[in-house]
Amino acid sequence: MPSLRLQRVRELLKREIGEVIRREIPVGEAGLVTVNEVTVSSDLHSATVFIGILGNAEQQKKGIAALHRHRKHIQGLVGKAVILKYTPQLRFVMDESIEQGNKVLKIIDELEKSRPAEDEATPKDN
Repeated sequence: MPSLRLQRVRELLKREIGEVIRREIPVGEAGLVTVNEVTVSSDLHSATVFIGILGNAEQQKKGIAALHRHRKHIQGLVGKAVILKYTPQLRFVMDESIEQGNKVLKIIDELEKSRPAEDEATPKDN
């Protein structure tokens, strides 16, 4: 489990990176970019930013490309807003956990729909 300091730095970076992305990258071009999680190395030299992009496939491609293209600029703005000894080098990664969770929920929903009707018809023991 990360230290309390690392947890606070992660949350601070997550909030600030989200704000910078919201200001710098237009939604119409890249879809709605959300910062889902930030992991930081123990020496604070690097940070992995897990992002989600709401939009169609084209917007998602443009969004991740825009983030990679503007990485240094975003990193510089975050460095000015968050005062740390080192500004972590940012690495953007698509977070597919929400998509995977939606697939699991869909499978569960399909299983519930295909469940035999007799389960619902049997009287319950009291």
